Amino acid sequence: MNLSALISLNNPLSPAFHRSLALKSTNYPVSAAPVACLNVDVRAPVSKQNPSIHEKRSSEIIADDKKYIVGSYARTPVVLSSGKGCKLYDIEGQEYLDLTSGIAVNALGHGDPDWVLAVKQQADVLTHVSNIFYSVPQVELAKRLVSGSFADRVFFCNSGTEANEAAIKFSRKFQRFSHPDEKDPPVGFVAFKNCFHGRTMGALALTSKENYRSPFEPVMPGVTFLEYGNTEAAVEFIRSGKIAALFVEPIQGEGGVYSATKEFLQALRTACDDVGCLLVFDEVQCGLGRTGYLWAHEAYGVYPDIMTVAKPLAGGLPIGAVLVTEKVASSINFGDHGSTFAGNPLVCTAAVAVLDKIANPTFLAGVVEKGNYFKDLLVEKLGGNSHVKEIRGFGLIIGVELDVSASPLVDACQKAGLLILTAGKGNVVRIVPPLIISKEEVEQAVEILAGCFPVLDD
Repeated sequence: MNLSALISLNNPLSPAFHRSLALKSTNYPVSAAPVACLNVDVRAPVSKQNPSIHEKRSSEIIADDKKYIVGSYARTPVVLSSGKGCKLYDIEGQEYLDLTSGIAVNALGHGDPDWVLAVKQQADVLTHVSNIFYSVPQVELAKRLVSGSFADRVFFCNSGTEANEAAIKFSRKFQRFSHPDEKDPPVGFVAFKNCFHGRTMGALALTSKENYRSPFEPVMPGVTFLEYGNTEAAVEFIRSGKIAALFVEPIQGEGGVYSATKEFLQALRTACDDVGCLLVFDEVQCGLGRTGYLWAHEAYGVYPDIMTVAKPLAGGLPIGAVLVTEKVASSINFGDHGSTFAGNPLVCTAAVAVLDKIANPTFLAGVVEKGNYFKDLLVEKLGGNSHVKEIRGFGLIIGVELDVSASPLVDACQKAGLLILTAGKGNVVRIVPPLIISKEEVEQAVEILAGCFPVLDD
């Protein structure tokens, strides 16, 4: 059985990223160094919620949820009420070590003091004005994203799926702009098996999981799914000249924590350039420091025309962003796309606070170090277990593939005070902790995880 973890890559920072560090914050107080989870008071914070809420037990809250909320989520039977650092607490006061980060969202953990201060200060001044007007925080965030990436311009939205919807529209518009005299410019799309790009209708059409798509068919036509990593098939299909854009995750998170190779991404880049097809990197889950690079694609030295980001960008507030080159931006006119809430002052202020911390080279180096330590411990403690097929990952996005469903293990860990996710076909344990997790907490997590493994033998 293959138990090797992915070899960590060197972590040089791009020149563009170094330029981003030179940009000064404007009224966004942040500390120069990240705060490790165990360096903060992790006792359950005193809640300022309505006291009547805490007079109810979890069972009552869950019953009310089932009565009043549309049943689209298969929730874990835990009612969380507060958090600090890498710890979460339910309304009965039970403590949990969080390896989920709200599905790779809470990169700075829960209640980061600089993030909280930035949000409070902005909320006191201005929260929302719409995109009819200019606002300082949106411009400041855009400047940081551009100076720290391949991109020339940014479009803001409210989530990862919205970012991919915008990328779909921008790709179609770019092709029409680039082929003004053609009646049928390229309008098709390529995505890959095991991918996940969102649940709204356009992004859903780019998502390969049949159970996500089938209840809502017909979805947007014109999407072809190819084998992830099959360079020959991808290049051949791109060269048909009928593809507006190719969407690919440098690391598939929902699909099972699979990493692309440099050769694969470079071949896609070359083939797209040859025919004028746009290359879109979806870094909604794997971007923004999760791999130990600011952007996952930097590890491969291959750069897209469009990149979609979201989850961790605003530290838990809803945001999405589409980063584009000037050639793509030049095809977009007034009214081509828009959003009422996108890029409002509050969420952009939160994102500046997050980005200023994650963009610190010391912070990124710490992600690499802790990610390697995490994988090494997992191999040491679980490598000999008959249920473990592979341990893989990059930085602090790690997958433990099993030969059985991971659900019993998830339940056992939750009862033992550890929160984890699944991925793939439900047989992969997905580990995406806050990027501020300490080595002591890594050790605690692996001990709990290893101690719960016998449940898989039942």
